[in-house]
Amino acid sequence: MLSYQYIARNPANGQKVSSNVEAESEQAAARLIRDEGLVPIEITPVKARLANPLSRVSSKDRVLFSRQMSTLINAGLPLVQSLNNVNGQTTNKQFKTIIGKVIGDVEAGNALSVAMARYPKVFNQVYISMMAAGEVSGTLDTSLQRLADQQEKDADIVAKVRGAMIYPAVVLFVMLLVVGFMLVKVLPQVQVLYDGFPGASLPLVTQILLSVSHALIKYWWVLLIVVILISAVFGKWARTGPGKDVIDKLKMKLPLVGPLFMKMYMARFARTGATLVSSGVPLIQMLEITGEAVNNIHIERTIDKAIEKVKGGKSLADALDKDPNFLELLPNMLRIGEQSGSIEQMLGKTADYYEKEVDNAVRNIQAIIEPVMMVLLGIVAFIIVAAVLLPVYGLAGKSFTV
Repeated sequence: MLSYQYIARNPANGQKVSSNVEAESEQAAARLIRDEGLVPIEITPVKARLANPLSRVSSKDRVLFSRQMSTLINAGLPLVQSLNNVNGQTTNKQFKTIIGKVIGDVEAGNALSVAMARYPKVFNQVYISMMAAGEVSGTLDTSLQRLADQQEKDADIVAKVRGAMIYPAVVLFVMLLVVGFMLVKVLPQVQVLYDGFPGASLPLVTQILLSVSHALIKYWWVLLIVVILISAVFGKWARTGPGKDVIDKLKMKLPLVGPLFMKMYMARFARTGATLVSSGVPLIQMLEITGEAVNNIHIERTIDKAIEKVKGGKSLADALDKDPNFLELLPNMLRIGEQSGSIEQMLGKTADYYEKEVDNAVRNIQAIIEPVMMVLLGIVAFIIVAAVLLPVYGLAGKSFTV
């Protein structure tokens, strides 16, 4: 939605009126001004402010948009009117602007899928393909409903996996803060106390931690620079081909989180595939889109190989069978679906199964992590307490002897 400043004349009294109006185009702004009983004289577009980089379009925004659009179209409202109604209820300013531009493109004669395809960061390939299939089959409302369900379930899985990773990260962060405070503030006081007793020697554990303490106090800025540089280099490397290759492989193979990520990938593949097949997207196109949607380079390569095998006449189940990047259940369920002509239903059931498995895996990880973190905290606390108390007990023994 664009903003326009206008000057208009009121025919009733001949007075000029100056104000602002929001519309998809200059012609739409003129119509809105006339609807108010005014005669537009001059309409000038207002320069748009730079978008806030923090104001991104979330999956929740897209789910709400999809559900509202599905309801309005199903109720019989024309497409542009439905878009205008939904845009009026959208609170995300960036998304509001994008929907306004989509409306302008649709009014200019473009298909909805074509208009949305201009914003790939908001509407991904799955979304665009579903819109195109819905437009061709005349089931746009059903496609939007399926999209909302698929996005909601995918977002739910991602949130659960992130939740499982957040707890240990928070505990480690707090532990580092406590250890840092003890090293910088408490241990140096122990050394000051010991310096008052000539000939007294500190225990080994205290000497080691004091060396670390002195290094932190004197060279904290070096450590900060090193951490920032390592983070920047690692972040840049992780976005490159070799970096993504290594990280995606680790996600699949690490002892504790590997099975969790594998189940998440299988659920995402099955749910996205079921959504696309149910909307009439051809099998090869479905595989191409799903490979990208899974967001793991190794699984995407496996799917690319499977596409070539399917083109050569193999069934999809046989193309994926025995592949280490796919869990055994998925090809088996696909084989049943292909034999019974119900691939959509089998993929849906597989997605339901793996989504429940992700829930169980998250609970298991949390059950394992909590005692492990407690033991780790106990070890760290024991070392710090020993480093502080052993010198104190040593001084107490010397005083008693004297």
